Amino acid sequence: MCADQLLNTQRHQFITILGRGSVENFESILDHLLAWDLLNWEDYEHVKSPGLLSSSSRNLLDVVTCKGTRACELFILVLKDVIHSSQLTDLMLGNYKPPEKADESSTSPSSSASQTLQKHRPDIVKKLHGHSAAVLERLHNYGHFSKYECDEVQLPIYTPSQQARKLLDLTKAKGDDTAQVLLDYVESEPGPIKPVLGSVCLKYQGKLSSTLAAQSRFLTNYAGTENMCLEDVYVDSVLEISNTTAENGCLWILIGLEDIFGPDGILNKDADTVLISGEAGSGKSTSLQQMQQLWATKQAFQDFTFVFAFSCRRLNFIDKHISLKTLLFEHCCWPDDHQDEIFQYILDHPEEIMFTFDGFDEFKFQFTDEERHCSPTKPTTALNLIFNLLQGNLMKNTKKVLTSRPNAVTAILRKYLQKEITLKGFSQEGIKMFMRKCHSNSSSAEHILYFVEANSALHGLCHVPFFCWIVSKCHEQLMQNGSDFTQTMTDIYLMILEHFFLHFTYNSQRMNEVLQSRVATILHLGKLALDGLISCYYIFSAVQLREAEISEEDISLGFLVHSHSFSHGYTAVDNRNYEFLHITVQCFFAALYITLNDNVGQSTLYSLFSPREKETSSCMMLAACTKCFPLDCHQSTEQQARRSETILQEAERSNLQITASFVSGLLSGRHRNLMGMSSCIQKRSKKYKLVKKYLTKSIQKHFLSIPPAVDGEKKSMHALPEFVWWIKCIYEMQDSDLAKHAVSKLEVDHLKLTYCGIGPVECTALAYVLKHLTNPLGLQLDYNSVGDVGIQQLVPCLDICQSIYLRANNISDQGVSKLVDRALGCRNLQKIALFHNNLTDACAHNFAKLLKHKDNFLALRLWGNKIGDAGACAIAAALEDNTSMLWLSLVDNNVGSRGARALALMLKKNTVLEELCLQENNLVDEDMLHFVEGLQNNSSLKVLKLANNRISRKGVEFIAKVLKHNVTIASVWLRGNHITAEEIEEMTRAERRLTF
Repeated sequence: MCADQLLNTQRHQFITILGRGSVENFESILDHLLAWDLLNWEDYEHVKSPGLLSSSSRNLLDVVTCKGTRACELFILVLKDVIHSSQLTDLMLGNYKPPEKADESSTSPSSSASQTLQKHRPDIVKKLHGHSAAVLERLHNYGHFSKYECDEVQLPIYTPSQQARKLLDLTKAKGDDTAQVLLDYVESEPGPIKPVLGSVCLKYQGKLSSTLAAQSRFLTNYAGTENMCLEDVYVDSVLEISNTTAENGCLWILIGLEDIFGPDGILNKDADTVLISGEAGSGKSTSLQQMQQLWATKQAFQDFTFVFAFSCRRLNFIDKHISLKTLLFEHCCWPDDHQDEIFQYILDHPEEIMFTFDGFDEFKFQFTDEERHCSPTKPTTALNLIFNLLQGNLMKNTKKVLTSRPNAVTAILRKYLQKEITLKGFSQEGIKMFMRKCHSNSSSAEHILYFVEANSALHGLCHVPFFCWIVSKCHEQLMQNGSDFTQTMTDIYLMILEHFFLHFTYNSQRMNEVLQSRVATILHLGKLALDGLISCYYIFSAVQLREAEISEEDISLGFLVHSHSFSHGYTAVDNRNYEFLHITVQCFFAALYITLNDNVGQSTLYSLFSPREKETSSCMMLAACTKCFPLDCHQSTEQQARRSETILQEAERSNLQITASFVSGLLSGRHRNLMGMSSCIQKRSKKYKLVKKYLTKSIQKHFLSIPPAVDGEKKSMHALPEFVWWIKCIYEMQDSDLAKHAVSKLEVDHLKLTYCGIGPVECTALAYVLKHLTNPLGLQLDYNSVGDVGIQQLVPCLDICQSIYLRANNISDQGVSKLVDRALGCRNLQKIALFHNNLTDACAHNFAKLLKHKDNFLALRLWGNKIGDAGACAIAAALEDNTSMLWLSLVDNNVGSRGARALALMLKKNTVLEELCLQENNLVDEDMLHFVEGLQNNSSLKVLKLANNRISRKGVEFIAKVLKHNVTIASVWLRGNHITAEEIEEMTRAERRLTF
């Protein structure tokens, strides 16, 4: 169907899309049509006449369809460019693809200034966006615009884009002289025209930057009983972003913190919100704090005139309606004077503004786009204000940066994200750098690092920055206890508990004695922590602390810190506010309360460990929860326990899972005897048995839900999100019998755990449990964060793996060395796939050793790495006498002629290889001569894949020649080489096994 037929048959749908869209999108479409001369000035004036957008849309379609098929084609082209694809789903375009617009970017020397402005109208509108005042000042000074006309263009009813268009329209009406002045000004500016700040805005910028510099100077998250200067200890965490331009699936690339607004990873070009997601303790708040510090100290992000930083914890407590102006000035930084002028500048220059929102997952209510709010001056709820900022209904074109745990990122929110960046914690080098920064004595730092790296489980834990800080803080106890003591997350947090208590203990008490003497403090803090989790409260007033019987001495221990994100005093009695040192510390104390409080019974544990039937964090339920169950610390212990049993499942899910993991560890045989007499220990033993029962039943119920295998295929299981959490709980319990029993009924051939956020910590838990399987299986861990340390953690379970898939896991040659060393002794392991990692030629000697010494190995796939000729030669040499390998893939590496020659001639001696994949390398025609020689007498190879290289007809003819004598080969893939359509047709007729 041609374009004009599409517009006629689906006219209603086109009008609906345009009519329901934004005025900005509609006017942007008109900009393009004017630039392409599809609309003349009379058409433009007619279409944009005042009235309903739907009426203007009808007029536009009438004009376009009258201009013929080519005009309709270009209209659909600009529609798809301006309007996001999610809004075009009602159009049934089928396979219709409008032809590309010819490149007409150059301007004829004879073009007038007015014609040039029209031809480049879309770009000039973007360049003038928010900066019309500076241009109008020049035009007024040159006598081209009157003061009245300048004021008319800048009327507040117009958006910054509309002001730019109004300016261009008036300029056209005044003729070429005026147009030339405007054109000269635009061409003299290399980028968007940025006006010089006036003294009022400069003064406010100085105050704002000073405020942010002071607020972000100290690392408040980990402060405890001391102040840590951010600059002294900050280390970049690993930031990954999806490579949306990758042809072979969604890959991940590493970026720096200063590059988060760069071109990589853009998912929605119309959005302007960047999400940094990561699990608890991965360094989200610290990274945001570093961004604020870099801007405030003029080290980075200087494209932004103003940066406004907000804590979502604090925003939860704003219960009155506020306007955007109130949010910025009263809840971030108050201008000393000229508030209206500063606010108007902010509205006029949205592209110069950055908002940061830390802890988006701590909002009590999920994100919604149901209530639209577009007025910067009209009050609404704080949450509705934030949600509309994120959508772009308010302050479109400002940059917004969110941090959140992944579970809070809903499909609705993702519609409004420009890009999503994943924070993966410390790299191995990051761990070393952090330890060295924390310990000025270099020998002490190296001693700690040696100890950490010698304990693989501890090394894995240190990839989480907050855990790494605990290890650094408690290094003396760590070394006294020995490496065997610290294996789990619970071990780490018991160590910080001991460290803070011992800091206030002046006699040489043993750990158990210290904890027993502090049971009352632990229970008081634990009840406060659990109450907070249940009601989604993370900030507590001094009044609430007194009601919870928490003394000043208890506060001075360091588990509670002053809340710097809540500084404006919303409590009437006392404006001192506190929060736990970290959300995981709050979860740990809640777990201590559940474990130590004998009145916490079976139903509470069941609520904690059972997956919810549905997400229960809706607005109404949480509002009811908060109103019906306030932080009332006068209830009896039994009342508190019953209350917890009633509403525990209303807590934020991630926090419950962290708490459950701690409960598992605290009930383990290693820690069950802490802080209790024999009668208490017996009750904890009962809780331990209940938790074991819940975990075993949950996992086995999941196994029973796996559908049977299709005839002829292997039985496969894609694990539920809860599966990894259950596995981690089992690991925290350190009970081999439980691990063995939990997986005793897992009968699958393939276990799939892709996109499950699996890092070194999760690898440790997986290996601990999966090593108890009785039947070998394939383990697929694609698109996670295993890394080299994770490979080390997986070693115990490699014996049970028939195959292991580790696509896009940031594994280097060092990780391969560990993998191969173990694989040599694993009889079951026959297949390894390492697509899109960080492998170079240096890894090839390890794989060569594997191929020489492992006589049952079947498949090696190394797609999308940086293995060049040296690596290909090493692998080829090992394959010459190999008697087992069937499949080799070196797709999308750096293999050139030397590597191709080695692999081709290897085929002269190898008698078992059936498939060789060399697509997307640097092979040329001359390399095909070597394949002719190698394949002359080869009787095993069935498939040779050479697509997307640099082979021409000449090279293909070499291959076709050898196929006349080789009847074993079933197909040779050659698509994407330097061959014309006519040549393809001719050669396919001559040899059907050539696949193009």
